[in-house]
Amino acid sequence: MKKVLLVFSLIAAWLPLAATGQKDGADAQAPAELTVYCYDSFASEWGAGPAIAQKFEELYGVKVILEAPGDAVTVMTKAIMEKEAPRGDVIVGLDNNLLSRALNEDILLPYEPAALSGVKEDLVFDKSFHLIPFDWGFFALCYDSEVLADPPASLKDLTDPRFKDSIVLMDPRTSTPGMGFLLWTIDAFGEKGWRDYWKALAPNILTVSDSWSTGYGLFTAGEAPLVLSYSTSPAYHVEWEETTRYQALMFDEGNYVQIEGMGILKGTQKEEWARKFIDFMLTAESQNTLALSNIMFPVVEDTPLPASFDYALKTDRILMLDNDVIEGNSERWIGEWVETVSR
Repeated sequence: MKKVLLVFSLIAAWLPLAATGQKDGADAQAPAELTVYCYDSFASEWGAGPAIAQKFEELYGVKVILEAPGDAVTVMTKAIMEKEAPRGDVIVGLDNNLLSRALNEDILLPYEPAALSGVKEDLVFDKSFHLIPFDWGFFALCYDSEVLADPPASLKDLTDPRFKDSIVLMDPRTSTPGMGFLLWTIDAFGEKGWRDYWKALAPNILTVSDSWSTGYGLFTAGEAPLVLSYSTSPAYHVEWEETTRYQALMFDEGNYVQIEGMGILKGTQKEEWARKFIDFMLTAESQNTLALSNIMFPVVEDTPLPASFDYALKTDRILMLDNDVIEGNSERWIGEWVETVSR
């Protein structure tokens, strides 16, 4: 009788596994879902998120839920507000400029993926491994070459009256490009000069959007000939639209670098699977997807890039403020920025 019961017990234990149709590499404790907080363009139908989520599910049998409340600053704010009762498992899109705040808010768990051995050391911007880099690029002003025959060559040129109502920027309170541009001007003009720069720039700003997606959409719709974006943005138009109409500008003062990171949200009940997702983002397949969909440089060296990336610009004049400086001053800087652009 005991042998019969044992057989039935083994069959009962085996049936659920057979019914799940496990994928290669999955294990018996795989959750049904993994929730990834990310910015809106990553989760869009043309972004990298859906393709990466689909491949992850095919490999592991775990459905990835992409939750995108807005740009990356908004995503971080959501994670901070929920940190006592977190709903997400992974967060994607917090960059080098948000690192100190993310660490101070204690919303992340440390994890050092083996694949970091293939990433250039200067791109590993968090040596505590709470935020892991997955792509990078330079902030740049992009222009419509069919509208502007003589584009600006520097940040200072952007204040020229001939560019009145011609520039679309993003809000640093909600957008990482917006925050990046504010820091870019602070790095370029210093504590004594950045406010005066923004006062001179103000007449030339058509609008300040809440996110990069909104702002860039206005630009491509022809609302303005200049937009804050990335030095890699022209590669998108070459790759998918076969046009060189939209060009990026590398400025005399230098361009500010952005390194995008991902991390495991503290309090997740799916830490092992969050680690698997981080690992998957650094595979050759995902890095290639990120390059073609996020239109950013991959962090893993030797990732093959299409010919369209010949139009993705790099510069030796690299600007980037220290994280401790950003954390100690960002709240004040944003307040002063609001006061300056509101006048």
